[in-house]
Amino acid sequence: MMFPQLSQFTDVALLLLRVMIGIVFITSGWNHVKDPEARSKDIEINKGFTIFLGAAELAGGLGVMFGVLTQLAAIGLILIMLGAISKKIFIWRSGFWGRSGTNGWSYDTMLVVMNLIILTTGGGNLFLMKWLGSLQ
Repeated sequence: MMFPQLSQFTDVALLLLRVMIGIVFITSGWNHVKDPEARSKDIEINKGFTIFLGAAELAGGLGVMFGVLTQLAAIGLILIMLGAISKKIFIWRSGFWGRSGTNGWSYDTMLVVMNLIILTTGGGNLFLMKWLGSLQ
């Protein structure tokens, strides 16, 4: 390792990664729940599943962000993104970068990898449940 002294910041880096994942999924989930009619047309699924998807994104995003059932939340978000990737590949037939260079499945793949990091590391040692446990 070229800069071993940086390893002391691993937990902070994982916290920032979790916050970023949380922001992405919370805002996406909120958009699904806020206007399921419009979102269901955009992503070409029925309204009921759009609401379910939005609730799952909200719950997973909050779980990852705050460190509550972090690994389970990361698994759920990975499954959601694998569904999005498969839809983009097999139904919409968009390439890795997409037709306009921004609407492919590259972004979705990054979110899968980000959540894999959270899944395999547990998200680090800075999380809400640890803090709440120390108050008791």
